[in-house]
Amino acid sequence: MDDLDRNIVALLSQDARTSIAVLARRLKVARSTLQARLERLETSGAIAGYTLRLGDAARLGRIRATVLLAIEPRSQPAVLSRLKSMPQVERIHTTSGRIDLLVQIVSGSTAELDEALDRIGALDGVRSSESLIHLTTKMDRAV
Repeated sequence: MDDLDRNIVALLSQDARTSIAVLARRLKVARSTLQARLERLETSGAIAGYTLRLGDAARLGRIRATVLLAIEPRSQPAVLSRLKSMPQVERIHTTSGRIDLLVQIVSGSTAELDEALDRIGALDGVRSSESLIHLTTKMDRAV
């Protein structure tokens, strides 16, 4: 990716609904150039899709938490499979260090969150778990 590609991605990450004409004008390139770049970014997988990001009003009724998991040796595939089947699980990251998996979950109530945390902690192969409940988001630059 060159500077133009990075600028295209930056503008689209702010507002994925921006038209090609507006993007071309802001970036001072021809529409055909911008269309060709977008097609290349999509084909290469640099842009995987266009989506929306929920605002604070839509997130108010949702409780988010991060769960740090230490996994027994050779248990990770089975644990991952069970985590992926849970509707509350949004993301799973492998990590380095004392924690093996970082799991991000969301629920509609504290009771649902508590039940999900209990289910995760009781999975075969989970050695230990620690949960961190998200209180407020101070900044979100995720693309």
